[in-house]
Amino acid sequence: MFRLLYYAMLAYLVYVVYKFLLGLGRRRRPSKPATRLSGMMVKDEACETYIPKEEAIREVIDGKEYFFCSKDCRRKILDQVKKSG
Repeated sequence: MFRLLYYAMLAYLVYVVYKFLLGLGRRRRPSKPATRLSGMMVKDEACETYIPKEEAIREVIDGKEYFFCSKDCRRKILDQVKKSG
């Protein structure tokens, strides 16, 4: 009876070590290629926040370039332009 318990504990220990080693191998690989940011920040005219240019939603309205942090902010400005124009 004690041998069975001993072998079961040993098998579990081997399993835990195996899972741990598999986890180490997965963490070393990058999940996706890192995008290189230019460091340039742009202002969202709707909520007046600054965001990285690469992450911004870009829209050209009447020849002027606007940047937005979200689709909601983009919609706010587009609604203002429609009302004024």
